[in-house]
Amino acid sequence: MQRKIVEFTNILRKAGVRVSVAETIDSFLALDEMSLDDRELFKDALRTTMVKHWDDIPAYDRLFDLFWSGFHDVLRDELGQAVAGMGGDFDLDQLMQQLQELLANMDGDVDLSELARAMLSVDANSLEQLIQQAGEESGLDGIRNMLQIGFFSRRMLEQMGLEGAGENLRDMMEQLREAGMGEDDLARLGDLMKAIQEALRRSVRQYAERELDKQNHDYMERFRRESLQEKSFYNLTEDDLRKMREVVDRLAQKLKNIVSIRRKRQRKGKFDLKGTMRRNMAHGGVPFELIFRQRRKDRPKLVVLCDISSSVSNVSRFFLQFIHSLQECFTKIRTFVFVAELGEVTEIFRNNDIYTAIDQALDGGDVINPYTRSNFGMAFNVFWRDHLASLDNRTTVVIIGDARNNYNDPRAWCLRDMQSKAKNVIWINPEAPGAWGFGDSVMDRYVTYTDVAEECRNLKQLSRMVDTLIL
Repeated sequence: MQRKIVEFTNILRKAGVRVSVAETIDSFLALDEMSLDDRELFKDALRTTMVKHWDDIPAYDRLFDLFWSGFHDVLRDELGQAVAGMGGDFDLDQLMQQLQELLANMDGDVDLSELARAMLSVDANSLEQLIQQAGEESGLDGIRNMLQIGFFSRRMLEQMGLEGAGENLRDMMEQLREAGMGEDDLARLGDLMKAIQEALRRSVRQYAERELDKQNHDYMERFRRESLQEKSFYNLTEDDLRKMREVVDRLAQKLKNIVSIRRKRQRKGKFDLKGTMRRNMAHGGVPFELIFRQRRKDRPKLVVLCDISSSVSNVSRFFLQFIHSLQECFTKIRTFVFVAELGEVTEIFRNNDIYTAIDQALDGGDVINPYTRSNFGMAFNVFWRDHLASLDNRTTVVIIGDARNNYNDPRAWCLRDMQSKAKNVIWINPEAPGAWGFGDSVMDRYVTYTDVAEECRNLKQLSRMVDTLIL
């Protein structure tokens, strides 16, 4: 067990989880005081002794499941699907019993390889051992990236002797035919062996993928995050939406750290050369005392106008998540949602957790009708009438929407007046600039009255846009 613990520790270190020798010894001592029969208790004991930072817990949990869960369940599921694919009237037990009787009555020994026997008996335990042995012999622990999965999968199948096992089984079936096995049963047996071979190929590939994930967890996580960041919001699946929340949380924390560092520098102030020289005249100009300009920059204010129509719902969701996470970076954040009507949801954000607040905001927050046709001009006019006075030279106005106005009056003069009062106006548009101004898009009318207007259709672009808010 201690050897397995050390191996698991090395995998954690490869993933960036810092585990010292002393902490590894602590895990040995902890396991001496408890039973290993309780999996959850075992997992908690290792996590308590090895993990020091909360942000390492997701990596630990994933690697624990990969390392300690084994491969048996995956292989058993693949074999089960292969057997189930033979049809509802297929009786595996009856066929196996008939096969064993015929093999026992055959003249001479049937020459079958170890792999062929394991496939013939649909023995998941034996197949798992053969796959693990092939992985060790093929140097699978040296896998480094996804492009090597196919190479190592083929090498493992060669080590296992899959082609030779297939020939063994075909020769055996000829002998079974001579021994009197019916053609229908032979056909079923042949189909079963083909299905098991395909299940074995998939299982070997999955084993290689799991090993890559274990040995290069940090690389794989970076690859997943980078792929997710470049995936269009329009093409996100439910699983993508769940994973993206984690990426958004990390990015929001990174931005807050940047803001914190900048504020520390601002509190210290810039070096004042003239003041330092004047102060040190009594010392013959030698700068014994350094003088800094004490300039304290006020935190900016933020006003968000977010289109929640279905065409930009994913963009709106994740930008609102950023805004909720970055509230401490601004003196005040006011959030408005609109389709045609405009409604303020600031209190909803203030009084609810992040995901409840966003869900309520995207549902209209009981303040607007989200199921109508977009009318940017109407929404801007309501803001101009009721809230223009709240803007000043410390306010950044962020507008999220595609500017598809359904051929209504764009009322661009409202945006002009908003820009004249605010520090700047930033427009986030999920459409490419080539589509601005075509069809019912009035983005070409609005872009004149913005300080920043950029396409934003994935998380990478969104993070770049959000970074402009704190510059």
